[in-house]
Amino acid sequence: MTILKLTRRGFVRAAAVITIMLGIGGNAMAQDPENILYLDLDYGRVVILMRPDLAPNHVARIKELVREGFYDGIVFHRVIDGFMAQTGDPTGTGTGGSDLPDLPAEFTDTKFVRGVIGMARTSDPNSANSQFFIMFDASPNLDGQYTVIGEVTEGMEAVDKLKKGDPNAGGMVDQPDKIIKMQMQDAG
Repeated sequence: MTILKLTRRGFVRAAAVITIMLGIGGNAMAQDPENILYLDLDYGRVVILMRPDLAPNHVARIKELVREGFYDGIVFHRVIDGFMAQTGDPTGTGTGGSDLPDLPAEFTDTKFVRGVIGMARTSDPNSANSQFFIMFDASPNLDGQYTVIGEVTEGMEAVDKLKKGDPNAGGMVDQPDKIIKMQMQDAG
């Protein structure tokens, strides 16, 4: 008989994964290392569970860009306290994206609550490309209007520490924090 010894951190992490798995119908998504991303910040590691059950094309795009190292060094150009932190623009202006074509919307009824990750877009619902945002708090006005690609399962305290932008400038950040590295779980 094997006895599993868990530290407090290990127990909390295991409980979070079990909770997420139950929350998505017990499906094996959370067990697939391809669906767990690590987003490393100066403030710590953020663990993200990708949700291909909600947005298969958007999740595939994020994974493709992560494998290419696209997000490494990209800044959080727009961070609005009490709302969200946005990244994924290589120009740092909020107007850029990858060289890949934009994606058609994959909207669901998933709620935009703390820790949920959505794809940024222009006023055209089919314009998401590489930019995404992490919610600080619930924002029901986004529900059904933006594509949900995942959720933070660990490390929201690191996201909370990101430098906030000027609310009078649409949340644009002077000297923004950046992603040190973003990778698949099985890579690191």
